[in-house]
Amino acid sequence: MNKKTVKDIDVCGKKVLVRVDFNVPLNEKREVTDETRIVAALPTIEYLLSQNAKIILCSHLGRPKGEFKPEFSLAPVAQRLEKLLNRKITFAADVIGPEAKAAVENIKEGEIVLLENVRFHKEETKNDPDFAKQLASYADIFVNDAFGTCHRAHASTAGVADYIPAVAGFLIGKELDFLGNALENPVRPFVAILGGAKVADKIGVINNLINKVDSIIIGGGMAYTFLKAKGNEVGDSLVDEESIGLSLDLLKKAEEKGVDIFLPVDAIEADKFDANAKTQVVPVEHMSAGWMGLDIGPATRMLFTDKIRTAKTVVWNGPMGVFEMEAFAEGTRAVAKAMAESEAVTIIGGGDSAAAVKIFGYADAMTHISTGGGASLEFLEGKELPGVAALLDK
Repeated sequence: MNKKTVKDIDVCGKKVLVRVDFNVPLNEKREVTDETRIVAALPTIEYLLSQNAKIILCSHLGRPKGEFKPEFSLAPVAQRLEKLLNRKITFAADVIGPEAKAAVENIKEGEIVLLENVRFHKEETKNDPDFAKQLASYADIFVNDAFGTCHRAHASTAGVADYIPAVAGFLIGKELDFLGNALENPVRPFVAILGGAKVADKIGVINNLINKVDSIIIGGGMAYTFLKAKGNEVGDSLVDEESIGLSLDLLKKAEEKGVDIFLPVDAIEADKFDANAKTQVVPVEHMSAGWMGLDIGPATRMLFTDKIRTAKTVVWNGPMGVFEMEAFAEGTRAVAKAMAESEAVTIIGGGDSAAAVKIFGYADAMTHISTGGGASLEFLEGKELPGVAALLDK
């Protein structure tokens, strides 16, 4: 983490624009149903309050595609933030309009303004320089604390850094420390667990991790592409046909590097993609025509959990099966439980894996749960994140 954080710069009494990730789920009554991301931003906000900064928060919510849509307003988030901080939040119902400008102009030390959803402007995702400049004109300093959007070069994540000094908030600092240490300085054995549907999404990650880890565990839908590449018949299981050749290349590369790749040895297959489908456990060499693998089987659960127990660093991204259906949740649950019970540094790379450990009640036992699925994937891939690259170096 060679980037400056909010502690490396004088924010006392200054106007500080903070990019947070308040992209939280809302129910039909437009109430926040999961406040994890809001809570994750509190340490940075509270630190700025302790320094008597004038705080201007900005975020996106959902995908309104550059136009105002009331269901994507951040107004409900302002209400939840008021409760969490136990202080008044001024909500500006626009971003660069008269209401926002007036709120920012009149802000006093120790006060907070939350701007409306930045994605109500198509200029945000296009990283439009004029839009970024207008946002930057509100403040003396920019703090990026939205790790979940760091892989996007948007106006509010990267563009504003062209106009005012930019530093990391505590959340981004924490994310880069955990993920960076795992990749560059892991306690070994270092095991990566990859799941999810498509091999194409993870090729870059596997390619990069082969140079870093001691072993890779592959489950989820993507495992069937690797199994097919090895000559197995996988029935109607999900196969990324275009990635079969690449899968073989990755297996070969791992072998050359002395990295073990563990694939499922058995599967829970179903006669259709349905919570009430007929299911059976089969060795992966004997999968049935017309059936599809929707979870790893019991022998694979034992194999994978044994590997996790002997690891000292574990990074996990992607479920082992269709865990949203109880019939196919056991593999993902077993991996989460093994990680929770291990003494290793355990890092969950956001997305579905983060959702799964929360659902199964193991979140508190993990060393670190990333707040950004896409961002953590690109970080594990070794890519530079635009929202991080834009920050000042120490």
